[in-house]
Amino acid sequence: MMNLKTTAVLIILAATSFHCSRESKPELAETPENYTNLCVSCHGEDLKGALAQSLVDGSWQFGARDGDLFRSIKFGHPQFGMPSWGAVLDDSSIFELVAFIRKREDQSGAVKPPLPESLETLDYEVNLETITEDVETPWGIAFLDQNTTLVTEKPGRLRIIENGVLLPDPVEGTPEVLAEGQGGLLDVVPDPDYHTNGLIYLSFSHPIVNTDQDTLTFTSIVRGTIHEGKWLQQEVVYQADSAYYSKARGHYGGRIAFSPQGYLYFTVGDRTVMEQAQDLTRPNGKVHRINPDGSIPGSNPYYQHPEAIKSIYSLGHRNPQGLTTHPVTGQIWEAEHGPLGGDELNLIQPETNFGWPVITHGINYNGEIISEHTRQEGMAQPALYWKPSIAVCGIDFYQGDLFPKWNNQLMVGALRFEELKMLDITDDRVIFQQTLLKNVGRVRIARSAPDGSIYVLLNRPDKIVRISDL
Repeated sequence: MMNLKTTAVLIILAATSFHCSRESKPELAETPENYTNLCVSCHGEDLKGALAQSLVDGSWQFGARDGDLFRSIKFGHPQFGMPSWGAVLDDSSIFELVAFIRKREDQSGAVKPPLPESLETLDYEVNLETITEDVETPWGIAFLDQNTTLVTEKPGRLRIIENGVLLPDPVEGTPEVLAEGQGGLLDVVPDPDYHTNGLIYLSFSHPIVNTDQDTLTFTSIVRGTIHEGKWLQQEVVYQADSAYYSKARGHYGGRIAFSPQGYLYFTVGDRTVMEQAQDLTRPNGKVHRINPDGSIPGSNPYYQHPEAIKSIYSLGHRNPQGLTTHPVTGQIWEAEHGPLGGDELNLIQPETNFGWPVITHGINYNGEIISEHTRQEGMAQPALYWKPSIAVCGIDFYQGDLFPKWNNQLMVGALRFEELKMLDITDDRVIFQQTLLKNVGRVRIARSAPDGSIYVLLNRPDKIVRISDL
C-alpha cells in the first residue's frame, strides 16, 4: 500500500515528460540520456511507471499539453515530490524529453479511459452518461426549462438540447466572434425574468478592424431572443470603447451572473497586460456590475469617481472564467486563472482590490517572479488558492433534490487537472473539497439542471456529460 507522499510523487512525475525524434528501432523512440539519468528510477525504463505513475497511459495530473509537460519538468512540483530540473537541463533538453514522451505515448496507443458508467463519491453513488459528443469546445450552458438547454461552442455556435437530444442545427444569426486563442462565443445566461420576457444573454470576443487592418477584440455582451431556431431582437448590453480593444487573444474573462437584486455581473480579464488590472480608467482585469439593459447603477462603488469606468465593481483580477451567485446569501463568487500557481476563488465585494499583479501566489510561466508579495494592506486575499494551478474555470453552486448533501456546495471545473471539484463553503470559508471527476477531459463548467442532475461540459474530448443518481 503506497503512502500519500508516494502517491503524490507518482502523480506529479507523471506530469513531466519526454521524447526524442530519433528512432533506433521502428517500434520505439530512442531513449535520451537525460531520461535514463534523471527519470528512469521513478518512471521506469518502459515509461510505464515504477515509483511514479506511467507516462504512457494517457492520464496527466498537471496538464496534458506540451507546455504543461515542459513546465512540470523545468519547475517541478516540489510540494508533491516532483523535483525541478531547470537548473540541470536547458530548454532544448527539456523539449527533447517532452518530444520523447509524446513519441512513446503515441507508440503505446494510449487513449483516455472511457467515461465510467457509475462512480462512487464520498456521499453518493452516481450514474454518468454522455448526452452528446457532437459539440466543439463547449463553453457555457444554460437551462431555459425542464426540457430545453442552451450550450455555447467557442468557435461561435449556439446549440439547443431538447429533451436530452442535441438539435443538429445551431441557432441562426448569433453575433460574429473571433474564435482565436481564448476568444470565441463564451457564456450564455437567461434573464431572471426569462419566462416573461424571453431574453437570453451572450458574452463573446467581439472583433473590430482598425485603420491598419488589424483585427482587435474585447469582451462584449448582447441579449436577444430565440424563435424557431433564430437569434432575434439583439441588443448590445456591454461594448467597450474601441480604444480598449487589442490584438491579444487571451484573458477575456467572459462569465455572466445575475444577483437576486437583478444586477448583471460580468468578468473581463486583464487581456494579458497585467498592470491594467489596477487601472480604474480601463475595464481590463475587473468584475463589472450593470443593469440588465446595460445602464449603470448609481450605487456602483466608482460611479462618482471622476475618471474611473463606472461599471467597475471590483479590480485586480487576472483571467476570471468563473462567476456565480450563492443561492442563499446572494453573494457573488468568482474564480480566476493565476499564472504558474495561484489560481483563486474570491468572494466579490464592492470596491475590493484583489491585488493582481501587485500580490500573487504564482510566478510567471518562464519562472520569473511577478511579485515578491502575497499580501499587502488594502488588497484582499482569496478565499482559496490552488498552487500548483488547476486551471480553474467555470463555477456553480449545486441546487437540487437528487443530491441534498451537496446543496449550496460549489462545483468547480479544472481544465489543466481535468477535475470536477465540490467545495463545502461555510461562513465564507472553504472547509472541505472533494474531487468528483478526474481525467475524463478538461472540465469547462458544471451546472445544476432543473431536475437536480449535473451537466458537465468537457473539452478534449469535447462532450457533455450528465451526473444523476443510480
